[in-house]
Amino acid sequence: MNKILIANRGEIAVRIIRACRELGVETVAVYSDADAHAPHTTLADQAVPIGGVPSQSRHFKPHHHSRLTESNLTDKPLKPAPASRL
Repeated sequence: MNKILIANRGEIAVRIIRACRELGVETVAVYSDADAHAPHTTLADQAVPIGGVPSQSRHFKPHHHSRLTESNLTDKPLKPAPASRL
């Protein structure tokens, strides 16, 4: 694994980024407008905005996958989680 997408925020994302650094794995953080200046967006190797998602529903949704693929951040198409898990 060379690169990992972090679709989380806050302290959890920061811990994941730090662990990946120790392992030599690149990180990509996704963020909403509300989190544009959050620590995980500056610590990650790359940060990709997913739009002005309302603060009540900042969860990563299937329609965000196309933005990441279009940004050429993935070498393989992303597989959305089953709808029952979203």
